Amino acid sequence: MQFIRHYLLALQFFTRVPVTGRLADWVGYSPEMLRQSAAHFPGVGWLVGGLAALVYAGLAMVLPDGGYTPLLLAVLSTVFTVRLTGAFHEDGLADVADGLGGSYDKERALDIMKDSCIGAYGALALVLALLLKVTLLAVLGEADPALACSALFFAHVLSRFLPLGLIRLLPHVGDTARSKSKPLADQISGAGLCVAALWTAAAVALAGWWLPDARLWLGGGLAAVLAWLWMWRYLVRRLQGYTGDCLGATQQVSEIAIYFGLAVALTL
Repeated sequence: MQFIRHYLLALQFFTRVPVTGRLADWVGYSPEMLRQSAAHFPGVGWLVGGLAALVYAGLAMVLPDGGYTPLLLAVLSTVFTVRLTGAFHEDGLADVADGLGGSYDKERALDIMKDSCIGAYGALALVLALLLKVTLLAVLGEADPALACSALFFAHVLSRFLPLGLIRLLPHVGDTARSKSKPLADQISGAGLCVAALWTAAAVALAGWWLPDARLWLGGGLAAVLAWLWMWRYLVRRLQGYTGDCLGATQQVSEIAIYFGLAVALTL
């Protein structure tokens, strides 16, 4: 029951899935529960990525083949994921771009990141990130619609596992008392990390079973790890830690890197 409660709490926090009413009362809430729900971040990716893949596959069956269809499918599946998550991670990417692009001073950058208004750096980051997602998914869909569906599922799970490494290795910085990520400020436990790893390993195994081409998943996984290493080094250098927005930005960068790695692997 605790496993289910923690998973539903993660859904409630990171998506627009309606965990409300009596169900929400049964799930309950406490900072400790939210902290433990971090183990289910990749599990949230199972739902988001799985539904996005179903949307992509369903629309592919009713739209004509060829032409701009792969691009249209990429746009519509991306719209679906943004709607389902409430642009939660995209918001983090925009805040990080505004903060770190707006000032080299750590404290000033953190203050900018708390501002709910979006600036030039944040707007540019969002536009470029969405363009990269859509075009890379279109490339994958042009090669094989099944690959695009598998990529959506694989990327949404793996990209939600990688930010947990920041929680494990870096301190939380900024105004922790007012931060939306305050319950996540403590390091994730070893047991929680194992649960998250199991969610991720199962997704990798499922993707590999659906499309048994090791070069693709190795390419996507390697690109994701390199993206995470870059984000970790960048945050250490600029902030000496992480904020909740940094976790969202890491998810977005990792997701894009996975699509890119899969696209590159197609040429090998």
